[in-house]
Amino acid sequence: MQPISSIQVLRALAALMVAIHHVQPDAALLAEATGHSFQRSDLLPWMAGVDIFFVVSGFIMVHASQDLFGRAGASGVFLRRRLARIVPLYWAMTSAFLLIALVSPSVLNSGTPSLAQIAGSYLFWPMLSTQGVVQPAYSLGWTLNYEMLFYVVFAGALLLPARWTLPAVVLALAALVASESLAGPLPLPFGFWGQPIVLEFAAGMGIALLRRRGFRLHGVLRVLVALGGIAVLVAAAHRDEGAGTWSVVAWNGSAAILLVLAAACGRDGPMPPQPVRTLAMIGDASYALYLVHPFVIRGLREIALRAGGLSPELYILIALTGAIVAALLIHRWFERPMTRIFRRRLGG
Repeated sequence: MQPISSIQVLRALAALMVAIHHVQPDAALLAEATGHSFQRSDLLPWMAGVDIFFVVSGFIMVHASQDLFGRAGASGVFLRRRLARIVPLYWAMTSAFLLIALVSPSVLNSGTPSLAQIAGSYLFWPMLSTQGVVQPAYSLGWTLNYEMLFYVVFAGALLLPARWTLPAVVLALAALVASESLAGPLPLPFGFWGQPIVLEFAAGMGIALLRRRGFRLHGVLRVLVALGGIAVLVAAAHRDEGAGTWSVVAWNGSAAILLVLAAACGRDGPMPPQPVRTLAMIGDASYALYLVHPFVIRGLREIALRAGGLSPELYILIALTGAIVAALLIHRWFERPMTRIFRRRLGG
C-alpha cells in the first residue's frame, strides 16, 4: 500500500522535533566553551515527537496490514515484516554506539553498559542500566522497546478472527496500563510496558479505523484540527514541570492524535507541491533520522569544539542539516537494501 504523503511529512517533523531536543544541550555546551550566549528554545515540547511517532505507528500498523486481517499465517508474516524493517538499522546503530563506547567513551553521556543491558538491547527487552534507568545501551532504543511490545501484541491479535483483532490489541494495552496504575510499581518488564504512553498506539489504530470507514476532513476543518494540535503542543510546553506521567501523555498524546487525524483523514488530492514532497522524502527516512541524529550531532560538536568560534545557532543549523543528509544516505544505501535482504531471509 502506498504511503500517505501527509503522514510521511508528519513523521519527518516528529523526527526533527526529537533532533532539536537533543541538539540544544550540545549547543549550550559549545556556547559555554566558546564564550557565546545561547538561549534554549522551549517553544514546543520537542520530545513530543515520540508521541507523534507512536500514534503514527498505531495508524500505520492497521493501514498497511489490511491484507493480513483474518488471513491464515498473518501473525508470522506481520512479525517478519516488522523485524525486517526495525532490526537491521537498530542493531547497526547499537553496534556503532558500543564501538564508540569502547574506543572513546568520553564523548558519550551514558555509562558503560552491562552485558545484560547489551543483550537486552539487541532483544528489545527492557533492562536496568548501570545508571539505574530502564533503557537500552543506545538510549534512543527505549521507544523501540515499546514498538516491539506493540508488534508482538498486534501479531498475537492477528491469530483471532478479523473483527476481534483491534479490540484485542486495545484490551491488552489497556490491561498493562491498568495493572501498573492500580497495582504498581510492577517488576520489569511489566512496569516499563505498563506506562500510559502505550495507549497512543491504540489511538493511532482508532484513526486508521476511521479512515477505513470513509471518515474525511474537509479543507478548513482539517486545517483547524491541525492548528488545534499545534496549539495543544504550545500549551504543553508551558505546563507544570512537575506534572506526572499521565499529565505529560495526556497533553502530548492529545496533540499527536489531532495532528495524525489531520494528516491521515484529509481528502486524497493531486500530487502535492515540491516542499511537501521533500518533507515526505525525509519522512521516508525518519527512522534513520531518529536513530542517526545523535551520532551526527555529537560528532559535529566535537569538531566545532576543536575548531572554535562557531556560534551555537550555526552549529544547530549545520548539525540538523547534517543529520538529515546522513539519514537520507543511510536510508537509501543501508536501510532499504538491508530491509529487502532481511525480508527475503525471513520470508516476510
